[in-house]
Amino acid sequence: MAFHDSLSRTQKILLSIFCFPVLPFYLCYVYFTKSEEDEGTSNSAAAQAEEGRIQEAADRQSRFTGQAVETQYDAQPPIVTFQPNQDRVSIEILPRYPTPHTRKKSSIRKVFLSVVFLENQVFPDQIGKVNKGFQDDGEQRPTLSGRQDHYAYPWDKSNLKSMSIDIEQFKSLDVYASKVNVRNSVENLVNVLLQRAHSDLEKVRAIWIWVCHHIEYDVEGFHNEAKRSCAPADVLRSGKSVCAGYAALFEQMCSIAGIQCKQVSGFSKGYSYRPGKVFNGESDHAWNSVHLDGRWHLLDSTWGSGTVDDSCANFTFRYNEFYFLTHPALFINDHFPEDQKWQLLKQPLTLQQFEKNAHFRPKFYTTGLVESSAKTIAIETENGKATIFIESRVPVLFLVSLNGAKEHCLMMLQKNGVLLEVYPPQTGTHRLEIFAKANKDTEKEYSSVLEYSLKCRSVDRSISLPRALIQPVGPSWHSEENGILEALPDCPIIRSDDGRCVVTFTRKKNLDVFATLDSDSSTVPEDIRRRHIWKTCQGSQVELKINLPHSGDFALHIWAKKASDPGSHQCALSYLLSCPNKSVMWPVFPLTYRNWEENYELVSPLAGILPANRQVQFKLKMPGVDEASVQCGKTYPLTHRGDDFWEGDCHTSGSSKVRVMVSQNANDNTFWSVLEYKVESH
Repeated sequence: MAFHDSLSRTQKILLSIFCFPVLPFYLCYVYFTKSEEDEGTSNSAAAQAEEGRIQEAADRQSRFTGQAVETQYDAQPPIVTFQPNQDRVSIEILPRYPTPHTRKKSSIRKVFLSVVFLENQVFPDQIGKVNKGFQDDGEQRPTLSGRQDHYAYPWDKSNLKSMSIDIEQFKSLDVYASKVNVRNSVENLVNVLLQRAHSDLEKVRAIWIWVCHHIEYDVEGFHNEAKRSCAPADVLRSGKSVCAGYAALFEQMCSIAGIQCKQVSGFSKGYSYRPGKVFNGESDHAWNSVHLDGRWHLLDSTWGSGTVDDSCANFTFRYNEFYFLTHPALFINDHFPEDQKWQLLKQPLTLQQFEKNAHFRPKFYTTGLVESSAKTIAIETENGKATIFIESRVPVLFLVSLNGAKEHCLMMLQKNGVLLEVYPPQTGTHRLEIFAKANKDTEKEYSSVLEYSLKCRSVDRSISLPRALIQPVGPSWHSEENGILEALPDCPIIRSDDGRCVVTFTRKKNLDVFATLDSDSSTVPEDIRRRHIWKTCQGSQVELKINLPHSGDFALHIWAKKASDPGSHQCALSYLLSCPNKSVMWPVFPLTYRNWEENYELVSPLAGILPANRQVQFKLKMPGVDEASVQCGKTYPLTHRGDDFWEGDCHTSGSSKVRVMVSQNANDNTFWSVLEYKVESH
């Protein structure tokens, strides 16, 4: 104790730092010594009473240990008890046998010291300390520092990374590291990179960026082992290697930079992976784990650098940020380490689970998708249909391919994702691939995000999806974004036994809309199919009446664009119309001319083909019209009834066509056609 008191404050601090591993014992010693000194002046009677209790405890300790009586209390080691399920260590200081001298000198008490482990506390021997020049010999694996290395599983959906970082903070460092061009030695390269990197995180980032932008995948060496080298010096000199070379170079560069790094080997779902693959034999991939801020983090510089084509014949530099410090619960989607501890998961997966799990590609997460209801790689249809819901945190557009064809799926966008219904046209096993892109990326192409093996035991013959059907179907945020609001029905499939239906919606201001009816099996020409749709507009409210020409499945497409915008209309909303009634055969609506204005409304007759030799009544709402008449062999004037309605009738005998004529200025005696009907032949 005198030695401790004689030290300066600085010396005491240094002593505490270097003696941290034995600090708990040191504190016990100081505490006990102080107690001993303080109690030297205590009441002797109390000391004697305490003496009896200590002797009894010493007797029990002697019987338990079977060791001889100690004569020096200073030589007494503490008794340490550890409960693994608690964050607390109890250290009990108790003499095995107190001597008469100690009994007289002081009262000795049990002393308990509790050392609480903080959530992020890591001991020096577990963090690599200042390990500049550290080179792992491959024999000993760095010890995982405890529960703080194990991440929550499944992914908590909050961050793609295993630590909170802002990529923008690396902007200048990334530019610098990508332009460094040193090839004479790994040491010199690292020294140049570290000129702009200060923290351990920045050091790792600079090394990562350099490797991803300067080392290309050795496709020739991949096919011919004799022509490749994975030694860091060779990889640096040649600028190319396979995954083991990437990982070895990265590990050595981190070692020189004083960062603890480990090369990890295992299986991967790479370019040659296909759903249902069984992994066996030797591992096929290598990546790295680095130690930052007291825990381990995963990265793959090979996959971060670019991609190879399907035959692994050509490599393309295409930087991929996803594989830098990837969250372990996402990294495990396509990386399975031989040592399961390097999964860094509280609930490690087995190899069989890894094989069966769905393959979520990096673009799945970087596009803004979160998870899929179908979590295994192999799924089955139920009554001929497979249903998959994919959750998204941002608006995302999708494409779906079944064996390369796009016409076997219904895609229904929702506020928080997409609902997919897949209808295989035949039994057997099919390849289902899902593509996506963020809605804001209008110029970008769709990327493959998810793939399944779909087994179909029976075919649903009750539904047939037209090849012309434009996805997505039904009202959604996408149709609203295109100016179609409050659309009804809100179901994407309209089933009608009589072949008739009505669609209503509100359009945004100055939006021009029209509709088309498409079918794979119909022999009715496209221009005639359009006449099976009757559009009525009252301000922003639009109503579409549809009378199908026959039974079957049709695609109803509503096209829209702002009247002031150049270019063509875009499909804003799609429906699938289905009518199983084979007796349905509705005629077309009347033919409209360009003078038929949007605010006009036809009440009757709606059928475009009128019966022969019959009296037919007409009723129309036409604002702004001064005169109106019907021509059917002769002219039949229509009467203005108020509220812009015009009414009258005509007889269809002696004519094959009937036209409705209007004039907006009675003084100039100019009439033009707005509607045309045909009369049935005898």
